[in-house]
Amino acid sequence: MTKATNREIVLCALNSRYMHSAFGLRYLYANLGMLQSSTSIEEFTIQQRPIDIVEKLLAYQPKIIGFGVYIWNVSEVTKTVELIKQISPEIIIVLGGPEVSHIPDSPAVVDVADYVVMGSAEKSFPELCQSILAGKKPFERVIQSDELPLDLLELPYEYYSDDDIKNRLIYVEASRGCPFKCEFCLSSLDKTSKPFELNRFLGEMDKLHRRGARNFKFIDRTFNLKVSSSIAILEFFLHRMSDDLYLHFEVVPDNLSEKLKAVIQKFPHHTLQFEVGVQTFDESIQVLISRKQDNKKTGENLRWLREQTQAYIHADLIFGLPSDTLANFAKSFNQLVSLNPHEIQLGILKRLRGVPLNRHNEEYALRFNPDAPYNILSTRDIDFATMQRVNRFARYWDMIANSGRFKNTLPIILNDSAFENFMQLSDTIYQKVGSTWKISLQRLFILIYESLKIRPDVDESALFEAMQMDYSRTAEKTSFKMLINKKNKTVRIGVANKRQKQVLQ
Repeated sequence: MTKATNREIVLCALNSRYMHSAFGLRYLYANLGMLQSSTSIEEFTIQQRPIDIVEKLLAYQPKIIGFGVYIWNVSEVTKTVELIKQISPEIIIVLGGPEVSHIPDSPAVVDVADYVVMGSAEKSFPELCQSILAGKKPFERVIQSDELPLDLLELPYEYYSDDDIKNRLIYVEASRGCPFKCEFCLSSLDKTSKPFELNRFLGEMDKLHRRGARNFKFIDRTFNLKVSSSIAILEFFLHRMSDDLYLHFEVVPDNLSEKLKAVIQKFPHHTLQFEVGVQTFDESIQVLISRKQDNKKTGENLRWLREQTQAYIHADLIFGLPSDTLANFAKSFNQLVSLNPHEIQLGILKRLRGVPLNRHNEEYALRFNPDAPYNILSTRDIDFATMQRVNRFARYWDMIANSGRFKNTLPIILNDSAFENFMQLSDTIYQKVGSTWKISLQRLFILIYESLKIRPDVDESALFEAMQMDYSRTAEKTSFKMLINKKNKTVRIGVANKRQKQVLQ
């Protein structure tokens, strides 16, 4: 391995996948001032071995290593930090990020590290590093950050490399914070939403676009909160439209003005992706968790987006909220399915440190996994066995519905009772294979066919025709074909040519 150039400070990110990039660390780097020249950013994925990560970090011979700690990487960060402290205990470890920003509710890695910076660290992290490098280590291990005004922040966009622009999602933000108080979300702790100065922001977007960036993921919690700014940003990209441009926004589902709708309609097929957080349609649960949502407008806007625009609609639901039941969740799910978004992300409630939802833990017997990602295991109204069934439901839903591979078959699966019918399919598949992982596409087609053909409301001929169309579309570049044995009414996936038929099952 080529020896890395020595750096006094290394900012380290363990991303969930290579295509993701560490936006927060780029903000820190942009605001390091004179320390920037002696600092490097190193990005890894959680799939890499901690010992290999440590080897690359120590090659810099750093004095300080900073880690961003999140729910998805806390286990891997912990192992990495423990190794560093075994090999080079003199290196100062500084942690930041939401997973360590709510002390004393903190993971074990906090006890191993030297310092924790809580909250936005663009000001406090450089100050801490300056003190450490000057030999004046602060006595307090936990540092509460003072947030810099947005107009004083150095923006991070120039620190996306050409390789990032070519191969990774480019995260951007036109605003910070959220005015809503949904108790399951860390953004509920924000006082309000604050926008960056629009012309300055658009100037940075123009620089990125001219460098070749075409995949922009906005991390604003409420992109359409200020409609005039939303329209200005959309029109900026409309003027730069190309076949490879892709924009992702998280939108408030009940706030689409006519002017905003008019601009959205101008975008071509799937250039826009809207992430719409529905979470639940139950009004009593919404009140309980301090979520303000006009369900009627939400439904109307989702239907309008699906029918009157070419945007890709990703909608979210959460299972396991306090007071929810399986039957009640099914109502929200069926209502959302009827609105026909392209994708429904069925999320299982997770315990986030510091969120107000934790005040309900005792009354509603919310029991969470003690290990990351802290998924809920049971509640007062949902037992563990039911929670496991819904976890499997969510996994199979991703494989079948969200994958887009079963467009013709899915209406047959769901019929007039979406949740109940898909739960039946989920239970049946699990009984057959005992797993939700490592199921080949060929095997999945067989499992679906065998599970559905015995359902009394399913016409087997129509089912086979639908599945044949789906499989032909999915496997059009292969020689695989669906083969049906008319005598015993079984379906197989085979490779057929003039000389042989090889059955894969």
